[in-house]
Amino acid sequence: MAKYALNTSTPAYLRDIQKQVEEYARGYGLDFFPTMFEVVSYDQMNELAAYGGFPVRYPHWRFGMEYEQLSKSYEYGLSKIYEMVINNNPSIAYLLEGNSLVDQKLVMAHVFAHVDFFKNNYYFRATNQGIDRQTDQPIRKWIDTMANHGATIRRWADRVGIEKVEEFIDTCLSLENLIDPAKPFEPPKQAPKKKDFEFLEEEPEEVAKLRVDKDYMEDFINPREFVESQQKKMDAEKEKAKRVPERPDRDVLGFLLDHAPLERWERDVLWGIRAEAYYFWPQMQTKIMNEGWASYWHSRLMTEKICDDGEIIEYAERNASVMETGNGRLNPYKLGVELYRHVEERWNKGQFGKEWEDCDDLEARRSWNRRTGLGRKKIFEVRSLYNDVTFIDEFLTPEFVAEQKLYSFGYNARNDRWEIESRKFKEVKEKLLFQLTNAGQPFIRVVDSNLGNRGELLMEHDHQGIDLRLDWAREVLKSLVRVWRRPVEIHTKVENKPTLLRFDGKEHVQRPLR
Repeated sequence: MAKYALNTSTPAYLRDIQKQVEEYARGYGLDFFPTMFEVVSYDQMNELAAYGGFPVRYPHWRFGMEYEQLSKSYEYGLSKIYEMVINNNPSIAYLLEGNSLVDQKLVMAHVFAHVDFFKNNYYFRATNQGIDRQTDQPIRKWIDTMANHGATIRRWADRVGIEKVEEFIDTCLSLENLIDPAKPFEPPKQAPKKKDFEFLEEEPEEVAKLRVDKDYMEDFINPREFVESQQKKMDAEKEKAKRVPERPDRDVLGFLLDHAPLERWERDVLWGIRAEAYYFWPQMQTKIMNEGWASYWHSRLMTEKICDDGEIIEYAERNASVMETGNGRLNPYKLGVELYRHVEERWNKGQFGKEWEDCDDLEARRSWNRRTGLGRKKIFEVRSLYNDVTFIDEFLTPEFVAEQKLYSFGYNARNDRWEIESRKFKEVKEKLLFQLTNAGQPFIRVVDSNLGNRGELLMEHDHQGIDLRLDWAREVLKSLVRVWRRPVEIHTKVENKPTLLRFDGKEHVQRPLR
């Protein structure tokens, strides 16, 4: 795909359909970036999917592996990619060559809703690369950015060797989830102001004492023990200020970029991996919302505007296959679209606010309809402000869980099978939120970069009920040692007991923490 220059232009009849679908979508209030469609063969579609939708990426064996998996799956009839769209401005979407006309219309409707979500959802602001002063629109030139990363890494591969570079990419990819999703929203740090006469020695700080009006009362009001304790506190604060980082830092990759002893080519590779990790993170945070939003609008557009009488059955069949939910599998399309519809219905009927929450009469709640008509406005608001965790936390209701027949399940070692654990609303909701929080990844922070005054790296795992997989943790420690070039340890819990995991470059150590 590095030489992706095939003719993929949209034929005239599809351009006409695109204009029509775009007009209908804007008529419903959707607001999206300019969107370009390209028609590709299934082989090209698999290549693009392996590259995450981008025509050019950096060289690495995993893209070839993913391509082979997608190709085999398609050839054996196990899966088929109908649509793919890139969060870019202008946005790029792909249509599969050979799809029926109904499929192409469905994909276009689905894509325009996705691009509306990319443009307007708060969490996707993390992918902005600036604001265009002429149009006041966000700059998102990620196709160019990904291509630049690929070009940079290829140049280094020519200099230092492709095997060496790919091996380091393996190391970086094992750490790519160690980022801080809140980092892009933090205000830029101001550079510290230089003090005048920095060359002069600083005067020693005096210990804070209680006020004394008479000298002879000094020893009574500020006894020696009190002064010594205050001195120790002051010394501890100074020592804490010297610690790097000053406070635990979730952006482990950013910390390594700033402080690890990396060669220039290693720094360029790690910088690219980190930038791309931040690009893909909002998609992980909003999978249910994003797919639900696109499914909601393709359903409205296809059934109310686009399909004629001869196309509606084919559309219904295709839509049913997308919404199908198998046993033990969460379908983000189905959960998302049904929850949007649930929210819209509630706000159309006025089923919100204090009066609604305080109503204990089951029959009254069932027939409650104030005809407020605020549903459309509410789902647009939800689309803009929420991610999957806050969406589920605020709008999942006992009625919805019962109606959709949701349940939590787990593995029963005694019976050697997966079984339903609970259908209770609270337990279902808690398990769902637990799986979605931080995209299911552990919370890891850098605590100290000079542990024991030996230049070793100390990490901390915010244990929230699930232990780290020890085999994975050991591999991550190996990767951290490769980058930090000094021993690394992480403090966690194993079977609810404080535990230290450590790797010094040769040997793994696991022992209880005192």
